[in-house]
Amino acid sequence: MSKQLIVVGGGLAGTEAAWQAAEQGLHVRLYEMRPHKTTPAHVTDRLAELVCSNSLGSNLTHKAPGLLKAELRGLGSMVLECAEQTAVPAGSSLAVDREQFSELVTQRIANHPNIELVPEEVTAVPDQPAIIASGPLTADALARDIGALSGQNHLYFYDALSPIVNHETIDLTIAFRQSRYDEGEQLDGDYINCPMTRAEYDAFTQALLAAETITLKEFEQEDAKFFEGCMPIEAMARRGEKALAFGPMRPVGLIDPRTGKRPYAVVQLRQDNLAGSLYNIVGFQTNLRWGEQKRVLRLIPGLENAEFMRYGMMHRNTYINAPQLLQPTLQFRSRADLFFAGQITGVEGYVGNIGTGLLAGLNAARLLNGQHPVILPTSTMLGALCHYVTHAEAKDFQPMKANFGLLPPPQQTMGKSDRYRWYSERALTALRRAARANGLIYDREKAEAGLTAVTQPAND
Repeated sequence: MSKQLIVVGGGLAGTEAAWQAAEQGLHVRLYEMRPHKTTPAHVTDRLAELVCSNSLGSNLTHKAPGLLKAELRGLGSMVLECAEQTAVPAGSSLAVDREQFSELVTQRIANHPNIELVPEEVTAVPDQPAIIASGPLTADALARDIGALSGQNHLYFYDALSPIVNHETIDLTIAFRQSRYDEGEQLDGDYINCPMTRAEYDAFTQALLAAETITLKEFEQEDAKFFEGCMPIEAMARRGEKALAFGPMRPVGLIDPRTGKRPYAVVQLRQDNLAGSLYNIVGFQTNLRWGEQKRVLRLIPGLENAEFMRYGMMHRNTYINAPQLLQPTLQFRSRADLFFAGQITGVEGYVGNIGTGLLAGLNAARLLNGQHPVILPTSTMLGALCHYVTHAEAKDFQPMKANFGLLPPPQQTMGKSDRYRWYSERALTALRRAARANGLIYDREKAEAGLTAVTQPAND
């Protein structure tokens, strides 16, 4: 009889975890409560639905998200492979057609002979080997049971969604196509830029600050903290009159072809689907009322007549106090056969969620197959991320994205660019050696495809 594993949650982490465990011979029951019970953010019944941005971040290996992707390619991530097969133009970043992406992941899961997809809500932590990847919108019943198991209260942060615009309604006599030169991208027109003068910027920020926001629900009002990685645009504007111009509206690396000069501020739009009919407003997650969004966002030059295909919204995200509850293997400290993965662990970002799902799936399979779970080296991005969320200061713990600040620094002094490339070289070398030592399948060619000749890891 095959060994059985329950995976709770059909998001990025859950589908990756289910796939990895099934590939190791386990029979996996993957539970997803949608469509029978939905959430405030989801709109389909497909697996791995992206409810925020459609971008998985940079592909460049000398940037933290790109390094993490390289590691996951080497380890055989199914979800990342699906993302690359449904990619839309985004310069050096990986962005996807969200509908085609979730459809492909759903098909891969449904067609795997070792995975049984169960469309039911799980209301309690399973009393058999399991991975909890229920995500930032974990249903109340399961959240209460996790709280009872852990003996402590949950933490909350706020996540906001960016509006999406119909491409045909963008005025391209004002807006222009260009990518920032300082993000390693060529000027290939992957982004649409709406330039602002100082007067236009001031008028926009004043209207933004005066606009009415949606009243938070009672449970959301209990904690007024915002998570930096998804701070609503109106909250950021309150930090100072130039906060947006130095943040998501920074004009660096962009030249307005109408003037031949750099604008005072720029609003960028990024392609959201393969057809190129939808564009999301980069960094403009918001909690304004929908009527206010239409009024205020149409003050942006080039969007005066924009049709908004989705307005921004805000919803609660839930995560556990991982430093007190989890080991770096993603095992629950007081129960070895229970794993957590994804955003509920405090790992932030799509690729981080995929990565923790991959590690949890591999480790659950190893445990049930009589092997020791793997702790990845902290010199790898995935290992460092898992180490951080399981070793951070518990009383101040907040979600964390992949970043080079998590990695052990080099002993020698070097410039920023050289240091980041050195981090990537060291990480992929460490991951290759860890994979070999633990009998993991590792595709070096896929992992190291983005490295330059100068930074190619040495043979060993």
